[in-house]
Amino acid sequence: MNTWDSFNPGRLDQHLYPFYKRDIESGLLDKDGARTLLQAFWIKFNNQPAPPKVGVTSKESNTYTDFCLINVGGLNEKGEDAVNELTYLILDVIEEMRLLQPSSMVQISRKNPDQLVRRALDIIKTGYGQPSLFNTDAIIQEMLRQGKSIIDARNGGASGCVETGAFGKESYILTGYFNLTKILEITLNNGVDPKTSKQIGIQIGDPISFQTFEELIEAYKKQINFFADVKIKGNVIIERLYAELLPAPFMSLFIDDCISKGIDYNNGGARYNSSYIQGVGVGTVTDSLTSLKYNVFDKKKFSMEEFLFAISKNFECFDDLKNMSLNETPKYGNDNDYADEILKQVFEIYFSAIDGRLNSKGGHFRINLLPTTSHVYFGSVTCATPDGRLSGLPVSEGISPVQGADVNGPTAVLKSAAKIDHLRTGGTLLNQKFSPQIFEGEESINKIVSLIRSYFKMDGHHIQFNVVDAETLREAQKHPENYKDLIVRVAGYSDYFVDLTPELQEEIIRRTEQMSY
Repeated sequence: MNTWDSFNPGRLDQHLYPFYKRDIESGLLDKDGARTLLQAFWIKFNNQPAPPKVGVTSKESNTYTDFCLINVGGLNEKGEDAVNELTYLILDVIEEMRLLQPSSMVQISRKNPDQLVRRALDIIKTGYGQPSLFNTDAIIQEMLRQGKSIIDARNGGASGCVETGAFGKESYILTGYFNLTKILEITLNNGVDPKTSKQIGIQIGDPISFQTFEELIEAYKKQINFFADVKIKGNVIIERLYAELLPAPFMSLFIDDCISKGIDYNNGGARYNSSYIQGVGVGTVTDSLTSLKYNVFDKKKFSMEEFLFAISKNFECFDDLKNMSLNETPKYGNDNDYADEILKQVFEIYFSAIDGRLNSKGGHFRINLLPTTSHVYFGSVTCATPDGRLSGLPVSEGISPVQGADVNGPTAVLKSAAKIDHLRTGGTLLNQKFSPQIFEGEESINKIVSLIRSYFKMDGHHIQFNVVDAETLREAQKHPENYKDLIVRVAGYSDYFVDLTPELQEEIIRRTEQMSY
């Protein structure tokens, strides 16, 4: 159970600019002095690691970063371009320091200049994995949909990985991950977990008897609703434990309305109180359902019984079926409506199961689509899937396509990802891996600026880039002593590549390396 607002200094360029301007004009400080102070802040923050993680928690979030996310850019509370001199000075410091934390992001609105985007790309192209890029206009609309005021929405932003919130006014708690792919597996086994042979879901009928794809989708929906009920029931119990046994009086001093209400931060004292459940494996479950629809129900190349048997054997001796699933079936991430329509169905099922349900603090449950590193752990407890993925391999991360499945270039990826309604989430995470060569030259940078702008015009919430080639990452695996300073973007954070688990290293290498637009 995490709370991101407490870790986040929010809109740093907005908060500090009045003091910066005053001190510069009075002669108390010059630009170099301000730069030095910011550098000291970065060092101080980086020297304060998060508490060690153990057990499943370490597998779901394999990092020691605090998930502090410095916001710069965006709009002010009047709805005007908020970029100022300090915005660019902070970006200079981010590039110079190259530290893991605090993490950094740039809010980009239609009203912000392209110069801001280009400056961010100058840092990103170095392979640092920061800053990530966020759509200010989408963030504001997300918060307005949830009932926040326009002023609070404009002053807000994103924390942690990609989570939307009203800084200083909201308790937005992340209450765990939701394995969308595993629930399909349980659906295909009539409520039984094939890993343990235990009945953990509901019995919705033998999938072999399903005559239509609609029957399968309805069965999956029932299973999602069942597990959503279990998840929310557990979350409410945890919320009450925090409220009654773990009050946060110090935090309550700094979050608006806690004092005026006389109610603790963990008990609903904040102005807004949201609980988020993170859906994981969207790409994998989409491609799996697509494969069943395409190969079993529409093209009738294989029966459901054949498919399920092949999966149970991890596709051993079923190379033709595996190859059909991997290489000849429509995939999410290629601007293919056949697959993308199923993505939209999965989104609606998940959204409807959770959004708007009451939590224990006078707020509501909402959805995010982000993994941290739980997509690797979730894959380890999930058998083979109908998209051709083998047992134990990671599922897809965030709303990114399955690793290696997006073969039509980054434009197609963004068009596919934009087909879900990001504005009804509290954050979506999209990773892209670009070859370093794609950033060469002013014309190329302008194309990437247009790519980002186009995605944000389609209401995409977030995008981030790994600018590194697979060959470099393979060399780092073989000779880690020579690559101690190699930083990569993992999910909503960056980390040293050589410090990652072998499973996570492999997952990053397998992501499609985009070579052209």
